[in-house]
Amino acid sequence: MSTTPLIVGLMSGTSLDGVDAVLVDFSQDKIALRASAYLPYSEALRRQILELHQSREGELHEALLLANRLAQIYAAAVQQLLGTAGVAAAVVAAIGCHGQTLRHQPAQGYTLQLNNPALLAELTGISVVADFRSRDIAAGGQGAPLVPAFHELVFRAPQRHRVILNLGGIANLTDLAPGLPALGFDCGVGNILLDAWSSRHLGQAYDEGGRWAASGRLLPGLLRRLLAHPYFDQPPPKSCGREQFNLAWLEGCLVGDEATADVQATLLELTAVGVQRGLVQARGEPAEIYLCGGGAHNAALLQSLQQRLRQTRVATTEALGLAPDWVEAIAFAWLAQRTLAGLPGNLPEVTGARGPRVLGAIYPA
Repeated sequence: MSTTPLIVGLMSGTSLDGVDAVLVDFSQDKIALRASAYLPYSEALRRQILELHQSREGELHEALLLANRLAQIYAAAVQQLLGTAGVAAAVVAAIGCHGQTLRHQPAQGYTLQLNNPALLAELTGISVVADFRSRDIAAGGQGAPLVPAFHELVFRAPQRHRVILNLGGIANLTDLAPGLPALGFDCGVGNILLDAWSSRHLGQAYDEGGRWAASGRLLPGLLRRLLAHPYFDQPPPKSCGREQFNLAWLEGCLVGDEATADVQATLLELTAVGVQRGLVQARGEPAEIYLCGGGAHNAALLQSLQQRLRQTRVATTEALGLAPDWVEAIAFAWLAQRTLAGLPGNLPEVTGARGPRVLGAIYPA
């Protein structure tokens, strides 16, 4: 196994848009992003992953074949990344690969991220660290979110009450109040329903800039029904996914005569209100909140958050020196580094685990 400080991080999240790949240099005190790449999923692959979220005959066979296909896509993303950086695979210590979440049931003691890390190691010639969530769940935790430990390392400000908000398919926040340990949890939906509704009615994978949502009007009755989901009032530690928030659940809250743009506008407010409620469950409105993930590019959502958080500066992590698109992938490179060093990667106060645990399984090259 290489002992160089270069590690690849791969992240493919709940939004199912594609693979984020980063090459991270850990040789200095400050973590450095050397290169980044993005490999989008095809619409056919997105549909296949979505279909596997529902149990049906033959799903195990399909899931295992899809895991092989994902390993090939991850390998292609690594090849593209290293080509961009001009770096040989032989000098990379490891790949930290999150995999594609298919089931997340911490209350039942399991989580499943679709992946074939052995095949990925074989295809790339690089050691792979994967399956980061299972050990935390085995220790009684939620197995998510795992990024708050990374947020604390790179984004904490000693004299400022700062929150990092990751707006992927699911929204999770990390509260970094001065003098207090980091607190973090999934606060509700991020892009997951916005993207699904846009895909169904516009034929587009996402509502660019939130422009379609901005063209609609808020439906207060629908918003009340959506916010009645018990997850929003559940105290942390907590985590969620498509098990709780999906199109079938949304459809059950619709009357049937809503304009599609109005539904989109209401879903955008659902995300914003979920964040606002999450801040109340944490430590109240912070001095500043920095967004990362795909939702950081939704101008209408940023505007809604700023209107709701009038005492808070709302910006993206770009202002802190890390582009919002790559924060999560960098976090999984960092988690892989922790695993290789035999160091814990979870925050028990965030996940609810019984204590610090070394996360992930190593597949040597």
